[in-house]
Amino acid sequence: MVSKEVTVKSATGLHARPATLLVKKASSFKSDMSMEFDGKKANIKSLIGVLSLGVTKNSTVKVVASGDDEALAVEEIVKLIDSLEE
Repeated sequence: MVSKEVTVKSATGLHARPATLLVKKASSFKSDMSMEFDGKKANIKSLIGVLSLGVTKNSTVKVVASGDDEALAVEEIVKLIDSLEE
């Protein structure tokens, strides 16, 4: 299992468009992936799950992956979240 924390810099947090990009990217990996925020946990491969976390600007989320490509999966998701500056 690999995990890493990242701060969401996007002005609108993880709303529909960035959440869709996250789900699409996460779905390209074999590993089980989740995101933790404010005591809640959601599957990153589920749009409803990501949106239900209600992540806002300047929030720190924890990305967790477990499986064959876990290290690459966490790295790519963190990189994507970092690039979501609007």
